Amino acid sequence: QVQLVESGGGLVQAGGSLRLSCAASLHTFSMHAMGWFRQASGTEREFVAAVSRSGGSTSYGDSVKGRFTISRDNAKNTVYLQMSGLKPEDTAVYFCAARPWGAGYTYKSNEYAYWGQGTQVTVSS
Repeated sequence: QVQLVESGGGLVQAGGSLRLSCAASLHTFSMHAMGWFRQASGTEREFVAAVSRSGGSTSYGDSVKGRFTISRDNAKNTVYLQMSGLKPEDTAVYFCAARPWGAGYTYKSNEYAYWGQGTQVTVSS
Protein backbone atom coordinates (compact mmCIF):
# COMPACT_ATOMS: atom_id res chain seq x y z
CA GLN A 1 0.00 0.00 0.00
CA VAL A 2 1.43 3.33 -1.07
CA GLN A 3 1.68 5.98 1.59
CA LEU A 4 2.78 9.57 1.32
CA VAL A 5 3.23 11.33 4.64
CA GLU A 6 3.76 15.07 4.80
CA SER A 7 5.36 16.87 7.73
CA GLY A 8 6.81 20.25 8.59
CA GLY A 9 3.72 22.41 8.43
CA GLY A 10 2.85 24.93 11.11
CA LEU A 11 2.30 28.56 11.96
CA VAL A 12 4.82 31.13 10.74
CA GLN A 13 4.92 34.90 10.45
CA ALA A 14 4.88 36.61 7.10
CA GLY A 15 8.37 36.70 5.64
CA GLY A 16 9.37 33.53 7.42
CA SER A 17 10.37 30.12 6.12
CA LEU A 18 9.27 26.51 6.45
CA ARG A 19 10.45 23.26 4.96
CA LEU A 20 7.91 20.59 4.20
CA SER A 21 8.88 16.96 3.82
CA CYS A 22 7.03 14.09 2.22
CA ALA A 23 8.12 10.55 2.99
CA ALA A 24 6.95 8.00 0.43
CA SER A 25 6.56 4.29 0.81
CA LEU A 26 6.84 3.79 -2.96
CA HIS A 27 8.90 0.72 -3.79
CA THR A 28 10.74 2.47 -6.62
CA PHE A 29 10.55 6.07 -5.51
CA SER A 30 13.08 7.22 -8.07
CA MET A 31 10.72 6.20 -10.87
CA HIS A 32 7.96 8.56 -9.71
CA ALA A 33 7.88 12.23 -10.50
CA MET A 34 6.60 14.15 -7.51
CA GLY A 35 4.58 17.27 -6.92
CA TRP A 36 3.28 19.61 -4.26
CA PHE A 37 -0.16 21.14 -4.36
CA ARG A 38 -2.06 23.31 -1.93
CA GLN A 39 -5.67 24.04 -1.16
CA ALA A 40 -6.91 27.01 0.80
CA SER A 41 -10.31 26.94 2.42
CA GLY A 42 -13.06 27.37 -0.17
CA THR A 43 -10.72 27.22 -3.16
CA GLU A 44 -9.63 24.63 -5.70
CA ARG A 45 -6.42 22.69 -5.36
CA GLU A 46 -3.52 24.69 -6.78
CA PHE A 47 -0.27 23.48 -8.32
CA VAL A 48 2.77 24.56 -6.31
CA ALA A 49 5.77 22.68 -7.65
CA ALA A 50 6.90 19.46 -9.31
CA VAL A 51 10.18 17.64 -9.71
CA SER A 52 11.35 15.05 -12.21
CA ARG A 53 12.29 11.50 -11.28
CA SER A 54 15.98 12.33 -11.08
CA GLY A 55 15.49 15.70 -9.44
CA GLY A 56 17.20 17.44 -12.33
CA SER A 57 14.13 19.29 -13.58
CA THR A 58 11.58 21.32 -11.68
CA SER A 59 8.48 23.38 -12.35
CA TYR A 60 6.69 25.97 -10.22
CA GLY A 61 3.37 27.70 -10.04
CA ASP A 62 3.52 31.39 -10.85
CA SER A 63 2.54 32.44 -7.34
CA VAL A 64 5.54 30.73 -5.72
CA LYS A 65 8.30 31.16 -8.29
CA GLY A 66 11.43 32.58 -6.75
CA ARG A 67 10.25 31.85 -3.20
CA PHE A 68 9.78 28.08 -3.05
CA THR A 69 12.19 25.29 -3.96
CA ILE A 70 11.30 21.67 -4.54
CA SER A 71 13.91 18.95 -4.20
CA ARG A 72 14.12 15.23 -3.58
CA ASP A 73 16.41 12.68 -2.02
CA ASN A 74 15.89 9.36 -3.75
CA ALA A 75 18.04 7.55 -1.20
CA LYS A 76 15.61 8.64 1.51
CA ASN A 77 12.39 8.31 -0.52
CA THR A 78 11.62 11.89 0.39
CA VAL A 79 10.60 15.05 -1.44
CA TYR A 80 10.96 18.49 0.09
CA LEU A 81 9.43 21.91 -0.36
CA GLN A 82 11.53 24.76 0.98
CA MET A 83 9.32 27.81 1.39
CA SER A 84 10.70 31.27 2.04
CA GLY A 85 9.28 34.77 1.91
CA LEU A 86 5.98 33.35 3.07
CA LYS A 87 2.87 35.47 2.65
CA PRO A 88 -0.56 35.20 4.28
CA GLU A 89 -1.93 34.08 0.92
CA ASP A 90 0.30 31.00 1.14
CA THR A 91 -1.93 29.75 3.96
CA ALA A 92 -3.35 26.39 2.88
CA VAL A 93 -3.19 22.65 3.34
CA TYR A 94 -0.19 21.41 1.39
CA PHE A 95 -0.33 18.01 -0.31
CA CYS A 96 2.38 15.82 -1.68
CA ALA A 97 1.56 13.71 -4.73
CA ALA A 98 3.25 11.06 -6.87
CA ARG A 99 2.88 10.42 -10.58
CA PRO A 100 2.44 6.88 -11.88
CA TRP A 101 5.58 4.80 -12.38
CA GLY A 102 7.72 6.18 -15.18
CA ALA A 103 5.56 9.21 -15.95
CA GLY A 104 6.98 12.71 -16.20
CA TYR A 105 6.01 15.56 -13.93
CA THR A 106 3.03 17.79 -14.61
CA TYR A 107 1.08 20.66 -13.08
CA LYS A 108 -2.21 18.79 -13.58
CA SER A 109 -3.47 17.43 -10.27
CA ASN A 110 -5.76 14.85 -11.89
CA GLU A 111 -2.72 13.11 -13.41
CA TYR A 112 -1.18 12.23 -10.06
CA ALA A 113 -1.81 8.71 -8.83
CA TYR A 114 -1.04 8.94 -5.13
CA TRP A 115 -1.71 11.62 -2.54
CA GLY A 116 -0.77 12.35 1.03
CA GLN A 117 -3.16 13.53 3.71
CA GLY A 118 -1.79 17.05 3.74
CA THR A 119 -0.14 19.36 6.23
CA GLN A 120 -1.45 22.75 7.30
CA VAL A 121 0.62 25.86 6.71
CA THR A 122 -0.63 29.07 8.26
CA VAL A 123 1.09 32.39 7.63
CA SER A 124 0.16 35.24 9.92
CA SER A 125 0.43 38.88 8.89
